[in-house]
Amino acid sequence: MGRNGRKHDTSLVKAFIAGSLSGTCSTLLFQPFDLVKTRLQVSSAGRFKLGGSNGMLYTFYSVARREHIVGLWRGLVPSLSRCVPGIGMYFCTLHGLTQFTSGERTMGESVVLGACARTVAGITLLPVTVVKTRFESGFYGYNSMRHALMSIWKSEGGKGLYSGLLATVARDAPFSGIYLMFYTEIKRQAKNELGTPELSSFETFTCGAFAGIMASVVTQPADVVKTRLQLFPHKYNSTGSAVFSVFKTNGVQGLFKGLVPRTLRRTLMAALSWTVYEELSRKLGLTT
Repeated sequence: MGRNGRKHDTSLVKAFIAGSLSGTCSTLLFQPFDLVKTRLQVSSAGRFKLGGSNGMLYTFYSVARREHIVGLWRGLVPSLSRCVPGIGMYFCTLHGLTQFTSGERTMGESVVLGACARTVAGITLLPVTVVKTRFESGFYGYNSMRHALMSIWKSEGGKGLYSGLLATVARDAPFSGIYLMFYTEIKRQAKNELGTPELSSFETFTCGAFAGIMASVVTQPADVVKTRLQLFPHKYNSTGSAVFSVFKTNGVQGLFKGLVPRTLRRTLMAALSWTVYEELSRKLGLTT
């Protein structure tokens, strides 16, 4: 292998490490939002009663009261198991694919690159995503990740471990593509307005936050459907039947259940991940 090949391999490793570290920070901080989002979506399915209210703040209060503060981090281990290597894999794949582009990315290139990188990571780690969702729901009594994986495999087979595959891809690929497009364009405009070649960490985080809000709203219906399919795989014959069930039971608003906590979590997590990743990339000598 030549020098260029070794250099490319090293840069991919650095991108994976930087992405994994950024994923660790963001997952630890924002796991409660993901748990609350899942509980709200389960509540709309009539499988988990939260009490007299089903808003985001009440759900936070209800979980903390019944399961103590640590209950808000229920599912943290599968979340870390999914997000740390997943975000590392995303940035590693994105970095590798970016080598095939020249100059500044166009909006179309950003959409394709972001979607492809997220699809690779999402499909690879989908079994862990299924376990994560079930842990957060409070509906399944798994003792550990190993117990959950073995139980799903024994009772549902490989289909159970990959339940919600289409909905997950339909959620994650557009989110990452749209996010990267908005993020790239907002950063470009910010640099032009400020007249600087580099943005501060705060400015980078702000750009990421705006991009995250836009991408989260667009992909929220797919997230609701994904949650239903992964929690109750025997109830639905297909992705279409899950969509119809949500629409029939809760109307259009049912497809946006859990929007606020998911938007907060995805927006803050993506913004922090990109901010940490870009800071680490500069220190490691990577280009972003």
